[in-house]
Amino acid sequence: MCASAAAPRATLDLRIRVWGMGANNQPFHQNATAQNASITGACISGLEHELKVGDVIGVQFETRKARCKVVWVMEAGALKKIQVGVQLVVEQECPWISELPVEMRSNLQVPSADNRRRFQRHKISFPLEFRDERVNTPMRVNATDISGNGCYVEVAMPLDTTTVLKVDFWMEQEHISATATVRTRDPGVGMGIEFTGLPNESKKRFQAYLDKLDPGLSKPEAKAAE
Repeated sequence: MCASAAAPRATLDLRIRVWGMGANNQPFHQNATAQNASITGACISGLEHELKVGDVIGVQFETRKARCKVVWVMEAGALKKIQVGVQLVVEQECPWISELPVEMRSNLQVPSADNRRRFQRHKISFPLEFRDERVNTPMRVNATDISGNGCYVEVAMPLDTTTVLKVDFWMEQEHISATATVRTRDPGVGMGIEFTGLPNESKKRFQAYLDKLDPGLSKPEAKAAE
């Protein structure tokens, strides 16, 4: 059941970290093993927490993190415990790409300038402060995935989608304050936030600022060589 016809698989045995929200509605964080991996997913063994098809979990191999969606679940016995098949969430970079055979890595498509997202995401830690004005309690976080249009924030108990927040951050000496809206919610993992109150020109300036902080993303050949 670990195998999939959707993408070529490599027989690997990678030590990873996994976190998310279990079926008991409690966040978890544990070690596990990724096997039968591809550029789009893997079979994860050794889970001690029940998951459901459709759940989104966080995975980390070495220093690389990604979000994955659970596509199947199986009780695998004493050693392998619970096994799940996962697929990378759209636009997430494969965390174990360096461990795959060269021929599999060469199949990774680099988006052209015409079809890359307008505001490219940067995998950098960027400090922000959010405030839900209904409770007026500040939430100081570091976004792990950010662009001029929005960000992803890792939190165990994400807010409900459509929640409107105030966001504050700095571009060097310039203080930016705007409204933001929670667009996606992954219990136990985090939430995706859109900077809905940021004018388009400000979004472009912020994107240019992020591009300077993380210039490697603007070079497709660098990404393809990873």
